[in-house]
This record gives sequence, structure tokens and C-alpha cells, in this order.
Amino acid sequence: MDERATVKAALRRASEMLQNPKEAAILLAHHLGKDRLWLMTHEDAYVERSDAFFALAERRVRHEPIEYITGSVSFYGETFHIAPGALIPRPETELLIDHAAEIIARESLTRIAEIGTGSGIISVMLARRFPELSITASDIDSAVFAIARRNAEAFGVAERITFVHTPYLEGIKENFDMIVSNPPYIANHFTLEPPLGYEPPHALFGGDTGDEILREIIDLAIEREIPWLACEMGYDQKERLSRYMQRQGVSSCSFYRDYSGFDRGFTAQTRSEASQTVKR
Repeated sequence: MDERATVKAALRRASEMLQNPKEAAILLAHHLGKDRLWLMTHEDAYVERSDAFFALAERRVRHEPIEYITGSVSFYGETFHIAPGALIPRPETELLIDHAAEIIARESLTRIAEIGTGSGIISVMLARRFPELSITASDIDSAVFAIARRNAEAFGVAERITFVHTPYLEGIKENFDMIVSNPPYIANHFTLEPPLGYEPPHALFGGDTGDEILREIIDLAIEREIPWLACEMGYDQKERLSRYMQRQGVSSCSFYRDYSGFDRGFTAQTRSEASQTVKR
């Protein structure tokens, strides 16, 4: 297409390529450094370097996530930085934050650990909500910390989040009130949809049944005498994890569902005077 393509013409062609006018508008707004309202009111404006814009659209045609292409993701009503190498946060993870926050507020927790921080979004949101909270966020991939620190700095909470390159909490001696985690929980044999092929496998696959890492986190909380857990999980893992926590003597556990009605996570108290009951 002509380098002097108008906004209207560029949007029309990209919409045909993507079969998605909304995504075409998102990509063009990103390319021009404008918002989508500007596109609607400037249809006759010329698109500089339209070839570069259509290159973005081609990437999306090949199923690359639009969040990686634009470098941003909307989460919990805010815009965060994201890049290849870090898992793209889903709306369901907002529920994990809500359930963790409920316990933090009720129990006046001040020290938590996040395992598998990725882009840092969970830790950032909890730090914003609780100004007295101190967070240690670990990950096995040191490359994600540039993304996570950028998000922490953008929201003014970098001083209260310590990022540590380590599996689980290895080498970290502090005592914690809670572990929060959205770990890998997809079974190794599961076939991913094309866009997920762009995301880091180590942040997706949790083992042969998918819940192996979750069980490691449960064991770690018990071993370290960390009293509270809040974790996301796979939709089909409730029964296995419920039985596992009962066998391990977890004091109490409550499962929650996501926006589509699927089992999606749990909160647990690892030790308590209360009866050894797993709530349904």
C-alpha cells in the first residue's frame, strides 16, 4: 500500500487481514502513538510508515498475542508493560488477587512471598492495595525481572518488592505470612492454541498432571510454616488438590471459581487450631 495511506484506508485493510476491526484499531493506535478516539476523529489523516503498521498486522495474523506486539496489557483496570518471556496475565488472575487481599486485610498480614512472579503484576497490585505490605517475588527466569521492575517502578511500589532469581523460595531465609502464586498448571500433554505458543513454556506447563508445582508449593508452605496460601489452578484439579491437602494435614481450604464458572483457584490455611476440614 502507498506510504501515504489514510487512517481510514489503513484500518479497512488491516480489518480485512485480521477479520477483527477492534484489533486493527488497537494496532494502528499503537503504531501512531495515539488513542482509538483519535483514529475515529482523524480518518483522513495520513499514516506515516504504513508498511511498518501492516507488518504489525502480519504478526497478529500469525497468532502472535497482541499484548506482545504492543508491549502492554490491561489488567485490573490498569495498563502494564508486558514482553515475550513473561506470561500474559488473564482476567481470572484478578480473582486470585481479590482472594489473597481478603486474607491479607482480615489477618493483617505484612510479609508475603510470590512464587513465579513473571511480569510482577500480582505483587504490584497487592503492594498498591496494602501500603504496609512487604513482598518477596521469585522466579526461575531472570529475564522477566526487567519487565517486573518496570511495572513496580511505574506504580511506585518498587521499594517494597524484592525480586529474587530462584526456584520457589530457595536461599530465601525470611519468614512469610502467605505464599501467593499463579504457577504453571497445564498438563505437559495438553495441546495449546496457537497464540499460547508464543508464551514461555516454563510458565505454562506444570508436569504430567499439571498440578505437580502446586503440590510443591503446598509442601513448601507446610515445611516453612507459612500459614496462608492463595493459588490459581487448572479447572480440573480441584478434587486432586483437595485430597492432597487433606493428606498433608492442611487445616482448611476454600476453592473459588472464575468468571466462566470453572474451578480456578484456592486459598488455604496450612495450620490452625480449627478442625481439619477442606471446605467445598
